[in-house]
Order: sequence, then C-alpha cells, then structure tokens
Amino acid sequence: MPYPPQQGAPVPPPPAPAGKRIGKKALRIIGLIVVAVIVALIKFGAGWFLTRDDAETTSVGSCMHNDGSMDKADLKEVDCSSSGAQYKVVQKFDGSSDEDKCKAVTDATISYVQYGGGHDVVLCLKETK
Repeated sequence: MPYPPQQGAPVPPPPAPAGKRIGKKALRIIGLIVVAVIVALIKFGAGWFLTRDDAETTSVGSCMHNDGSMDKADLKEVDCSSSGAQYKVVQKFDGSSDEDKCKAVTDATISYVQYGGGHDVVLCLKETK
C-alpha cells in the first residue's frame, strides 16, 4: 500500500476568536472618529485663525494702512518704513468695543473699533502723515 486510506476532506483552521474580530472593528471605528475630530478641528480652528483681522493680531508700535474708507475702514498692518503707513498703533484694548478708551491716550488722534464674533478690539492710532 503506497498511500494510507483517506478519511475525508482536510479540516479547516479554527475560526479566529471573537475578541480579535471585535477588537479590529472597534479599532477601525475609533480611528474613523479620531480622523473626523482632527478634520473638524483643522477646519474650524483654521477658519477661526484665518478670519482674524489685522486689528486683532497687531500690537502697539505697529503701523497700519486703511484699504477702505473712513466710514468702512479695512486696516492692514504694514511696515512702518513703507509709504503706505498711515497710522501707528499707540494703544490696544482687547476684549472691548469702547472707543472712548482712546480719549485718555495722549498720542492718539483717531480710534478704530472692531467688534462682533467674539473679536472685540479697540485700536488707538496716531496719524503718521
């Protein structure tokens, strides 16, 4: 007898333990949630950061140029040595929309108020030209 007698088909390997399959599925779901949270943070965090105005990010001693009008100002921070520098920031009040604060600032000749959306700021400016 060259071959031993066959008794049936080969036995398949035992199924993977249930804990392993659930673990991989849970890990996949958690991974998707983490990715969604990261994407949301980037979208809304970057959106908030990118919508910040130069009035919010400027500091005392910086110079500004008005790209708008006196009624609808659009201040942009510029280099103080540039020909576009119209105003110098002599005082800044974060978290306020009270332009009367500039009345007590000696060098201030004009005030700029930006308010709304939790981004209130008052700039006391001195005209440079």
